[in-house]
Amino acid sequence: MKKHDIKHHLSKELLLAYSAGHLEEGFSLAIATHISMCDQCRAELESLEAMGGAVFENLEPNVIDTDAFAKTLALIDQMPEQTKMKPKTTELPEPLADYVGCDLDDIDWRPIGMGVKQKILVNSEKVSARLLYIPAGTAVPEHSHKGREVTLVLKGAFKDEIDYFGPGDIELADGDTHHTPVASDEEDCICLAVTDAPLKFNKLIHKIAQPFLKI
Repeated sequence: MKKHDIKHHLSKELLLAYSAGHLEEGFSLAIATHISMCDQCRAELESLEAMGGAVFENLEPNVIDTDAFAKTLALIDQMPEQTKMKPKTTELPEPLADYVGCDLDDIDWRPIGMGVKQKILVNSEKVSARLLYIPAGTAVPEHSHKGREVTLVLKGAFKDEIDYFGPGDIELADGDTHHTPVASDEEDCICLAVTDAPLKFNKLIHKIAQPFLKI
């Protein structure tokens, strides 16, 4: 995927949590994908990890079993072949390509209304991560948030009451965010959206459909 002029970046809070391994799977996926696209955030992460490494150098080492490495290799050999090797796509950044496993045209999109489609990648009790396909010029229903949402633009662009977001840009939303994202007229928008709580839609029809769409 080509490099772009990224204007919206990760917060230091998210980078620290990612570096420490404290994020849920869906959020880690979004952060890793953005970092693979963004030189600025990748450099900042490397700086944070370097500082963390300096701290660890002064800690007493832990003693591990002598056969720990052999046990790890044995576990890898027991993994199913489809887990070891997934088909790759050159259309998506590598961290996300490992999850999707196919080109964008081959994704089994599920319609959720008004031309918008989704592909759920992670759906746990704590976090949901999905690809969203929004046709050019189409608006996602007006909504706010019960929790935190991280949205990463992969292709195309969208705008809302906050700003304009193009490829590689991250939008961070929380309970104070109330918006209506609209895909750019020039191109269909594909983005990765991660949430830790259901959205809060304003219209009754969207509230009724929400449990079935897992949004």
